[in-house]
Amino acid sequence: MPKTIRQAAGILLSTALPLMRAAAAAALAFAEAGPGPAHTEPEAPAGQVEERMVPSRLYGRERRVWVYTPPGYPARAPDGCDLMVAFDGSEYLEQIPLPKILDGLLARGEAGPFVAVLVDNASSAERLADLANHARFADFVSEELVPWARKGWRFRSDARRTIVTGSSAGGLAAAYVAYRRPDVFGNVVSQSGAFWRGDEGSNGPPWEWLTSRIAASPKREIRFWLDVGSKESVAAMGGAAPSILEANRRLREVLQRKGYAVRYAEVENGGHAPEFWRERLPGLIAAAAHAGNE
Repeated sequence: MPKTIRQAAGILLSTALPLMRAAAAAALAFAEAGPGPAHTEPEAPAGQVEERMVPSRLYGRERRVWVYTPPGYPARAPDGCDLMVAFDGSEYLEQIPLPKILDGLLARGEAGPFVAVLVDNASSAERLADLANHARFADFVSEELVPWARKGWRFRSDARRTIVTGSSAGGLAAAYVAYRRPDVFGNVVSQSGAFWRGDEGSNGPPWEWLTSRIAASPKREIRFWLDVGSKESVAAMGGAAPSILEANRRLREVLQRKGYAVRYAEVENGGHAPEFWRERLPGLIAAAAHAGNE
């Protein structure tokens, strides 16, 4: 190799070596330190949740609820809040964290502020005695619960600014309560609603009682948001009753035929479980709230 080339190579090597050593040292330091903190959205300011007991003449006992108020309430809502009523209240505190969902929607300016009443519907037979097309429960919600809440919290009385929501039997109850009292509830958000059920908790035919009543009745001022999972295709009652997917499809068809405002979605690979419902609930609430403001 000519002398001039060897000299040039030596100069380049002497210049590059310190840079290579510095890069290696930096890489080693990064590996030892581990990855930096992940980027996360700032936590939204949190509202308040209070457990209360509601006296009920219809039930002859008190009923447990949880009442959510938004951060900064009441100063942040001088004109009152919108109202939301959710069934299966304990589930909507934990597995489907409705208070946190409402905090986030308000912080992002997508919906709210809301006062939300989460109704405890217990479990098993007692739960179905509330949620499976029962007139007494619908009367309790509209004639006792909402007037009771109005005495303690400020929210608008306009049914267009009121949402009733639930999943499974709670989704059925949301639609049923609004059907009976459209003067109180103007927006239904139902996820995987059990619309295959008969009247007053019946586990026998005629199936899809609420759908048949809607089909036979004059149109009422209610808007519907219906979600159902594409995997909810197993027939109920051991194959004797329609599946949740079939029943939701038929309800959608009836609502559309009657001229109702209805937004229907079949969630791809969606099942009958809270992990599917909580993921989509924020968007459903935001859509219903936006419609109520129109």
